Amino acid sequence: MKLKSAGMPDSKDEFIQKTLITTGYLTFALMLIFFLFFSNIAIKTKLVIILIGMPILFIIVFTYLMKIPDAKVKSMEKEINREIIFAGRFIIIELESGVSLYQAMINIGKTYENVGKYFREIIEKVKVGTTMEVAINEAVETVPSNNMRKIFWQILNSLRTGSNISSSINAVIEQIQREQQIDVKEYGRKLNPLAMFYMMIAVIIPSLGMTMLIVLATFIGLNLTLPVLLSIVGFLGFIQFMFLAMIRSSRPPVEF
Repeated sequence: MKLKSAGMPDSKDEFIQKTLITTGYLTFALMLIFFLFFSNIAIKTKLVIILIGMPILFIIVFTYLMKIPDAKVKSMEKEINREIIFAGRFIIIELESGVSLYQAMINIGKTYENVGKYFREIIEKVKVGTTMEVAINEAVETVPSNNMRKIFWQILNSLRTGSNISSSINAVIEQIQREQQIDVKEYGRKLNPLAMFYMMIAVIIPSLGMTMLIVLATFIGLNLTLPVLLSIVGFLGFIQFMFLAMIRSSRPPVEF
């Protein structure tokens, strides 16, 4: 279900097989890069690193790659949630203007890129003979956004009970809008502490730490080789990237 929600065509076995192969290549490449940087390591140490470090690195890389469907689902959910309010209002206006539900879905599919994708899939299934209820029910199972799933459920329930679709969707849209407003307020409260930690850990501590490291290395005679300095720079760059990714991922999917 995760692979279907992420829009990945592979089956479960195919995805695991590809992930294992990719993990093997990445593990070998990372170990090769490590030994190229630290070529002066003794042979016994290299053997220990290969026997102990390689399996651990393999497990870490494999675990990371197995999270790709989750990351894609989350990314797609954010893209859908950016359009969901506008798409919901669009379908309400269409229905209240006398446009049929079928035509309203076609218009949404043409107007919105991310939300419209699922409406286009429903229309394509209806064209080949699938009933509207079955097509919407299948979309409910694969759509990665809970907000989008709520709208589909309201449309489906209205089709089954014969109630007013536009009023049901309007209630869901108002609820989603309130939830997004709460998310924006929470994001504002989290942003200030994140910025403070970013300044401390990613800016102040690295700059002062490198200065102190160079001074201490001068006094105690520590040899800071180029691979060591490059490793430190790479680690600091990774910390910077993680902070920026954390701030970006915590931003609520709201378009103003």
